[in-house]
Amino acid sequence: MRFALCNETFRETSLEDAVRLTAELGYTGWEVAPFMLSDHVDKISAEDRVAYRKTVENAGLEIIGLHWLLAGTEGLHLTTRDKAMRERTTEYFQKLTHLCGDLGGHLMVLGSPVQRNRTEGQSTEEALGNAAEVLRGVVPVLHERGVRIAIEPLGPEEGDFLNTADEGCELIDAIGDGHIGLHLDVKAMSTEGEAVDGIIRRHADRMIHFHANDPNRLGPGMGDVEFEPIMAALRDVEYDGWVSVEVFDYSPGAEALARESIENLRAAMGKV
Repeated sequence: MRFALCNETFRETSLEDAVRLTAELGYTGWEVAPFMLSDHVDKISAEDRVAYRKTVENAGLEIIGLHWLLAGTEGLHLTTRDKAMRERTTEYFQKLTHLCGDLGGHLMVLGSPVQRNRTEGQSTEEALGNAAEVLRGVVPVLHERGVRIAIEPLGPEEGDFLNTADEGCELIDAIGDGHIGLHLDVKAMSTEGEAVDGIIRRHADRMIHFHANDPNRLGPGMGDVEFEPIMAALRDVEYDGWVSVEVFDYSPGAEALARESIENLRAAMGKV
């Protein structure tokens, strides 16, 4: 099982120190939130991309891709009725795909609930159609750069669009391209009313990425969710992607979060 850490965990630490410590703890992957680099992808120069990638790789980590794709941006939205805004969003995703490829990454996790929620009294069907239109426009660049988009269902406390794995698969089917797959997140799956390991097993054929965390917003094993059944399900379905730690409550401190998360994941693996 390959473990990665999301870069926003180290908000108050230099990149050099963050990746060194991450590698020392046993992670081998580094997942990047673009807002940690700049508030707009156009501001991340070619030189900056080369330097960032070199720093991460010199620490012994692989940049696996991007997440929180639209966080911190303005004037972008996935489902809006505003066609010009949808076109700008397609263009931005295309630029993020190039950023991902330049950094050596191969996937982009599409969460960003604020920029995808239904607007203007939309039905779910209309929102789905608009989202599919935006993402179809990104597909040629995904093929060009060897990058996949992982659709991330999020719970209802986050937004009102793509709240379940089944709904995420509806969008994937509407696009109909192998470069669009499913992302599963423990915190989000915990809102579905079905056992997390059951969701994993039902959607194993679509899942291309996985986030480990807890509904309490801390890392895996730091709350009430038992990870032994989750790791057993990942093993049983022969999942060969990354297990990436993503937390939202940073109060324990970056090093403590990173250390305890990977220790808990390894302990859960040892019991299955």
